[in-house]
Amino acid sequence: MKYPKEYLDEIKTRLKVSAVVSRTVNLKKRGKEFIGLSPFKTEKTPSFTVNDDKEFYHCFATSEHGNIFDFIMKTQNLKFGEAVKFLANLAGMRPYTFSKQDEEREKQWKEYCSIYSQYVKFYHEEILKKEESSIAREYLKKRNLSKEEVEKFKIGYVKNKPSFYEKLKNQFSEKVLIESGLFYFDEKNKIFVERFRDRIIFPINNISGQPIALGGRTFQNKNYLAKYINSPETPFFKKGSNLYNLDLARKLSNKIDHVYLVEGYMDVIGLSKNGIENVVANLGTSLTDKQILVLNQFFDDIIICFDGDESGYKAALRAAENSIKELQPEKKISFLFLPEKEDPDSFVNRNGRNTFIKFTKENKVPIHKFIFNHYIKQTNDDPSSMAIFEKTLRTVANTIKDNFIKKYILEYFLEQISSLTPHSNFRKKKFYHKKEKSLKTTQKYFNESKSLSPVELKEFSLLYIVLNNLNVFHVNTHLIENIKFFTNENKLVLENVLQELKTKDNLKLDDLLIDKQLIDKIFKFASIKHILNNNQNDEQKVLELLEEIKRDLKNYELEFRIEELESKFSKDLSESTFNEIRELKKLQNIN
Repeated sequence: MKYPKEYLDEIKTRLKVSAVVSRTVNLKKRGKEFIGLSPFKTEKTPSFTVNDDKEFYHCFATSEHGNIFDFIMKTQNLKFGEAVKFLANLAGMRPYTFSKQDEEREKQWKEYCSIYSQYVKFYHEEILKKEESSIAREYLKKRNLSKEEVEKFKIGYVKNKPSFYEKLKNQFSEKVLIESGLFYFDEKNKIFVERFRDRIIFPINNISGQPIALGGRTFQNKNYLAKYINSPETPFFKKGSNLYNLDLARKLSNKIDHVYLVEGYMDVIGLSKNGIENVVANLGTSLTDKQILVLNQFFDDIIICFDGDESGYKAALRAAENSIKELQPEKKISFLFLPEKEDPDSFVNRNGRNTFIKFTKENKVPIHKFIFNHYIKQTNDDPSSMAIFEKTLRTVANTIKDNFIKKYILEYFLEQISSLTPHSNFRKKKFYHKKEKSLKTTQKYFNESKSLSPVELKEFSLLYIVLNNLNVFHVNTHLIENIKFFTNENKLVLENVLQELKTKDNLKLDDLLIDKQLIDKIFKFASIKHILNNNQNDEQKVLELLEEIKRDLKNYELEFRIEELESKFSKDLSESTFNEIRELKKLQNIN
C-alpha cells in the first residue's frame, strides 16, 4: 500500500535535508549549499553537496542523488517503509500503519482540510470585496495593515449573522462540521452558530501551509466579548504543537539563523510588514516543549519577545523555565524585553525595522541570565532567602535534558551565587574541592520533588506552619478552618489536626495519629521552613506567613476555576461565562 502524499510531504517539510544528512556526514556551509565527504565513497576532497531549498543531496564522486528518504535507505540499508518510519519518528510524527483507523483518519483529514480551505477562502474574499465588510477593512487600515498584508496572511472577516454553515451542510455531516471547531449548536435557539461571527479571522496553518484552525479578534466596542479567541482543539489541531506563521518563516531558515517568537497575530504581521519575516507566534498558551523542538529543527537562535508589560514579563518567565529544558549545545534561546507599554507591533511600526534589529542586538538576554536575574531580585540578602534562591536555580538547571548544557549552566549559577557571597565561600574555595556527592544529593532531591505539584508544595508549607505551632493554633482554630486543599492526603491531615486541636489541650506532634512518613515528607519539602525557622518564636510573623499561604491557595482555587470556565467559554462563547471569568480575575488581582 502507498503512503498518502500529504504524509510524506509533511515529513519532508519538517526535516531539512542537511539536518538528516548531518547525523552521519560532517557538513560545512558554502553559499546556499552544504558540502562534505561522500558517505558512499572514501575520499579526501569533499564532493558531496546538500541543498535544503531544492530538498536533495548530490554526490559528484558516485552520482548518487536523492531526497531524505533515499539517503536513509542507502546509508542505513533500509526499505522505503522502514525509512519512512525512521524519519517520521525523527520529525515527531505518529507512525502510519495502514490500519482501518488510519484510512478513516485520512478521510477525516481530507474533509477537515476541505472545510477550512473553503471557510478561509470565502471570508477572505468577503473582507476584500464586500461592502458590509468595510468596517473590518477600516479597522485593519487603522492598524496600518494594507491589502498586501491581508492577502499574504489570508485575513478574513466573518459577519455578525453569517450563513456559511448552510452551504457546508450540503457537503459534510453535522458531526464533521461540529468537530472542525468552526461551529457549535445553540441549544436555546436550536441553531448551528459560527464560532467566529463578527470577528476578523487569522488562519492558523500547519507547517505545510494548510489552514487547520483560526484565531479571531473582535474589533468593535463589545466588552462582553473576549478580545481574542482561538479554535478549540480538534483531532488535527493542538495549540501546543503549532505556531502561527511557521509555514512561511521556516522557508527563511536557510538564509537566517534566528527567529522571533512573539505573543500575537498582529505582532507577527506588524514585524513581517516591516521586513522582519522570520517571526512566529504561540497560540494563546504557555510555550511548550513541542514548539521549541519544532523551532530548533529550523533555527539556531530563538528570540522570545513578549509585550513590555507585567503580563508579558510573567509569560516570558514561564516560557524561560519551560524552554530551558530543551536547550542544546548548538542552539540558543534569548529574551528581548521591549520598553514598557510596547509590543512588537507597536514598537516596529513606530521605530522601523533597523531600530528594532539594533534594539535586539543591544538588549537580548540569554535564557540562563534572564532566569538568574529574575530570581536574584526575589532575595532579601539573608541566609534563608539565599538558600531558597540557590535551590530554585539548581532545580531549574536539573530540568535541562542535555547533560553538557546542564553542567555549564549549573556552574554559571553557582559561580554567580559565589560572587554574591564571597565571605561564606572563602573557606570553601580555599580548603575544599567541589564534591560530586553534593550534586548527586541535589539530583536525588530533585527527582523526588519533581512529582509534586506547586499546589501540593504550598499545602505542605501551610501544614508545616501548623504542625510547628500547635500551641498557637489551639486558640486560633478559626484561622485554619474552611481552607480548601486540593490533594486528598493533605486534606485528611488538616482535618485530623483540626479535630485534635479542638478536643485536646497541650497537643504535641507525637500525639497526632498521622503516618510518620507523611509527616517526614511535609517537613522535607515544605519550602516555607527556611523562613519559618528564623521566625519560630515570632507569633505575629507565623500568622502573617499563614495568611500569605492562604491567599496563594485561594488564588490556586480561582485559577483552576478560571481555567474550567475558559475551556467552557471556548465552546459556548456564553456572555454569562465570560462575565464570571472577568469577576474571578478581579478577585485574583485583589488577592
